[in-house]
Amino acid sequence: MAYQNGQKSIFITGGASGLGREVARYFADRGWFVGLADINDIGLSETAAMLPDGMSSTHHLDVTNRGQWASVVEEFGALTGGQMTVLFNNAGIGTGGAIQEMTDEEVDLMIAINLTGVISGTRACFDLLRDTPDSCVLYTASAAGIYGVADLSVYSATKFAVRGLAESHDIEFRKYGIKSRSLMPGFIDTNIISGVADGSNQSGKEMLESSGIMVSPVSIIGPEAWNAVHGEKVHTPVNKMAKQLAFAARWIPGRLRKQAVARVDSLGGVLAGSDQI
Repeated sequence: MAYQNGQKSIFITGGASGLGREVARYFADRGWFVGLADINDIGLSETAAMLPDGMSSTHHLDVTNRGQWASVVEEFGALTGGQMTVLFNNAGIGTGGAIQEMTDEEVDLMIAINLTGVISGTRACFDLLRDTPDSCVLYTASAAGIYGVADLSVYSATKFAVRGLAESHDIEFRKYGIKSRSLMPGFIDTNIISGVADGSNQSGKEMLESSGIMVSPVSIIGPEAWNAVHGEKVHTPVNKMAKQLAFAARWIPGRLRKQAVARVDSLGGVLAGSDQI
């Protein structure tokens, strides 16, 4: 079985693990053809093996490489007859730390993957999206794009920027029939927070939960992505934490800032090792 004429399709960056893998599983289970893209070829193969036979394609992609974007999108379009119902512009990294302690290379890489790579993806996929009825570009923003996070300032800045892309493109692309949406997850239980945190015998997840911060199962992301693509809201806060943060940032920012300051010392370096907040 391969792509069928008229079948809906989704192209997912960061498809080798985490949120990308879970969204791939959810959409494939609903009959969509899934294009999986990542630099992790082993992870891509593992994700593809979880999907129904013939329901996916895999593509090696470094999102910072515009040439690779062009060739990979051409490959995908050749398989789908020039169609792409959804671009899940999801790939990103979340390492960081205090800005004065980050190297130039770390800052540049964060921006190159989390922002420039995202922009490159939308540009590369624009023609396929424009030529597909009722299409959508779905961005992975973050709860860190709602209110800035201490010791993750560069990461937060990139996610605020992605939030801005979603808002701008929802207006800009409307005349082409393309919707623009963003997911804004809080902490999600992926392998990025499963390791032991610095200076502790607890995992990142355990440290977060012991500090009263919710870590949601990764299974939450599939339905949220589906609803975002098919709904009318530009931004979808994912899980209770993100929804509370969105409310507090809008209505009680002073209290939110005090709570954030109080938690910095107790969390230590665990935030700097996470790719979801």
